[in-house]
Amino acid sequence: MRNTNFAVFILTHGRASNIITLRSLRRAGYTGKIYILIDNEDPQQDSYINNYGSSVIVFDKKAYDNTFDIQDNFKDQIRGVVYARNANFDISKKLGLKYFAQFDDDYVKFQSRYNNMYNYKYKGVTNLDKIFDIFIDFLKNTTTKSIAMAQGGDFIGGEQSSNAQSLTLKRKVMNTFFYKTEDPVEFIGRINEDVNMYVNGGTKGKLYFTFNGYSIVQKETQSNEGGLTDLYLEQGTYVKSFYTVMISPSSVKIRLMGNINMRLHHSIKWNNTVPKIIRANHRKTMEVTT
Repeated sequence: MRNTNFAVFILTHGRASNIITLRSLRRAGYTGKIYILIDNEDPQQDSYINNYGSSVIVFDKKAYDNTFDIQDNFKDQIRGVVYARNANFDISKKLGLKYFAQFDDDYVKFQSRYNNMYNYKYKGVTNLDKIFDIFIDFLKNTTTKSIAMAQGGDFIGGEQSSNAQSLTLKRKVMNTFFYKTEDPVEFIGRINEDVNMYVNGGTKGKLYFTFNGYSIVQKETQSNEGGLTDLYLEQGTYVKSFYTVMISPSSVKIRLMGNINMRLHHSIKWNNTVPKIIRANHRKTMEVTT
């Protein structure tokens, strides 16, 4: 790939023998650097190092305790991927990287969602180096804080889904974060940290985008042992979503989501969340005479 000062970090915990994303990246044509990022409380630390050697980076989780708002007072050991997400910027800087991607460990495949005629047609990709260069170039040439690929769930309904109508950017980022090392974002909240980040930043006019031209397919939520599965099963989606309500109660609420198997989920009203830019020709002026 052209951008050699770039690397992918796979954030993982308790899955030393099952880093699905690692295999998927190579199958899809990514040839660049990959680091496996774990915390020093992971009971499988030795297995990670035995399996992946110098690609494993271990960070001190407690060093990041009290450095951001965890948003709760649970009497609990420090849990959650939010510590790794924030530590990743310091680690990337120490490695001398200008750009990096932050991935979860459960991506089954990478897909393109439109053909050369810009019609909706999905297929697996084999040219991730080129695709990643495009995402990095976008960061280089805009003030965007982070850009992400879409998720498989964004296209439920196939050709009839809203994401299948045209290539577009949406004001959110989840799962596949691309960053500039020198322009860090701050994650807050024990869980729902990705939504918390882009809602909190969005209220301040920061830009975060998901591009629907490419997507990932993940393992079914909470079906893969390790990672955040235990935390999600323990707290439930209601508590998870309420972290974001606390950040912006004027624009985020909890509602039922789904068609048959309904579940509680956050709902963001973007008109009440992000600042608006008004065209200059609509500006009203008033002359004061004395």
